[in-house]
Amino acid sequence: MCGRFVVTNPVSKTKSIVKTAIKVEDNENYNAHPTQNLPVIKKYTNGNTLELLKWGIVPSWSKQKDFKPLINARLETINEKISFKKHIKIHRCVAVADGFYEWKRDAMKKIPFYFLRDDKKMMFFAGIFEDNQFCLITEQASENVNEIHHRQPVIINEKDINNYLNLQIDGSNFLKEVNKPKLDYYEISKDVNKPINNSISLIQKIN
Repeated sequence: MCGRFVVTNPVSKTKSIVKTAIKVEDNENYNAHPTQNLPVIKKYTNGNTLELLKWGIVPSWSKQKDFKPLINARLETINEKISFKKHIKIHRCVAVADGFYEWKRDAMKKIPFYFLRDDKKMMFFAGIFEDNQFCLITEQASENVNEIHHRQPVIINEKDINNYLNLQIDGSNFLKEVNKPKLDYYEISKDVNKPINNSISLIQKIN
């Protein structure tokens, strides 16, 4: 599960890997959450583009007015689910982030943690999209992340973005086999629990 993340100055940080940025500005979002328009990388015939898509897919086949947007897709079953199997073949994207949040259940409490790459580089979340919406792909957590939560977003390295966006390559197999970056994490304030809170203080470590 991944339901919140951080993304700051996405235009500046991706200018070497995208050709254009469409209606995306450099800003700081320390509490990116579902239903927000967030920056993702998409591939076009003339190059990669950074653009805004809404986090959460309401499938075109859904006739329910109260259908809850799908924010995550499991890598293990993505080729089987009607909501996702077409998109992993032809509608791939990569969300950009600095890090993400996850919560550890401890008795009756949920303790928030901030996750980032151990080399402090930018994160790239593998995703899929439909029209102007996207969702993130998740997988079984790595050994150290599993201490906090059993799922994590599928994170790829910058050098692997073009391969993932290349529709001639099987997307799910690629994500299962590609090397993933190592992550670090630390406990943060419960202020992150409220989506209206949005400041750099959210990612400050609790000593």
